[in-house]
Amino acid sequence: MLAIGPGLVAQFANTDAGSIITAAQSGARWGYRLLLLQLLIIPILFVVQELTVRLGLSTGIGYAELIRRRFGRFAASVSTAILIVSCFGALVTQMSGLAGAGQVFGIPSWQTVAGAMAMIFVMVCTGSYRSVERVAICLGLFEFGFLVVAWTSGPDPNEMLAQMREVPLADPAYLYLLAANLGTSVMPWTVAYQQSAIVDKGLTREYLGAERVDTFVGAVICQVITAAIVIAAAAAIGQTSPDLGLENVAQIADAFVPTMGDTVGRLVFAAALCGGALVATVVVCLTTAWSVGELTGVRHSLEHHPSDAPWFYLAFGLILFAGGGLVMSGISLVRLAIAVGVVNALLLPVVLGFLYSLARRALPEADRLKGRYGMVVAALFLVTAGLGVFAGIWGSL
Repeated sequence: MLAIGPGLVAQFANTDAGSIITAAQSGARWGYRLLLLQLLIIPILFVVQELTVRLGLSTGIGYAELIRRRFGRFAASVSTAILIVSCFGALVTQMSGLAGAGQVFGIPSWQTVAGAMAMIFVMVCTGSYRSVERVAICLGLFEFGFLVVAWTSGPDPNEMLAQMREVPLADPAYLYLLAANLGTSVMPWTVAYQQSAIVDKGLTREYLGAERVDTFVGAVICQVITAAIVIAAAAAIGQTSPDLGLENVAQIADAFVPTMGDTVGRLVFAAALCGGALVATVVVCLTTAWSVGELTGVRHSLEHHPSDAPWFYLAFGLILFAGGGLVMSGISLVRLAIAVGVVNALLLPVVLGFLYSLARRALPEADRLKGRYGMVVAALFLVTAGLGVFAGIWGSL
């Protein structure tokens, strides 16, 4: 049981506010036509995250530090800069999602965001890695509420199977959402987080098998929940009002909750959304703080008291409060979430390129990526990164 956690937390965070909004927009706009993609992403997610597991367990070094040692400070700086951009975009999306969930019940945005920031900062500053991980897993369990939303939406199985076979790759609007779905599933910060979390938790190679199970279960849960959101949106909106604009959380909640009753439906939806958003907020802030610490060489562990690792906690606090302060800009959450996903898709060649190179060069012989499996992974990464870039660029035109 000691090994269980990093994979689950990473994938609960993966089903964040951005993923939820992107999946909802996908179902509303394209029905079930992007549902098959959610299932195809499962093996991609597992392969990507399993390599981070190997790297963390076998080297005992975090993602940014390993790049610095293998490729030099410049490469590590570029990688960390890309990571921070991705983290900040994700963080603003989470805070906007939390604010939107509060507004569903008439709570002002500033109160929701301020409360979330205070709770998270105090929890991280006063807890150990394992206590933070336990809280994150408990929050992530609320995401299963989306399975209830999907079940009560009354999807048509025959229509679902028929539309899953339709893949309009010639339509730029479809490609744009395809890129966004890919970019909100295979994200730079989940790669960095899981490796650094394994190191901070103190796990060693003897836990490789358990960590693989943890990662696979997490990947399946992540995409099943995302698929449930696509199904719910397709059944509730896509079949009746495909042109309905979804510009904020309240509109999405209103579209999802009728079959469950107004009060119960809103509670289930808000709890599920907030669970994922809170876990992702913790993860992206920790990823930033760990990466900055690994790049600069300062102390960077949740096992250190804030007075012993001030730069680590300062980095955590800076990105947390900067993201929270930006949510009052009035930017459309739906557009922001989808745009962040597309940016992540465009960054896939860099992220997967570094990961593949590290797996080929930084691991001991027994764990090194090689042989036929190495060629399969190379092909999978090329197809994934190529699809992300193609769909992101062509869909933006």
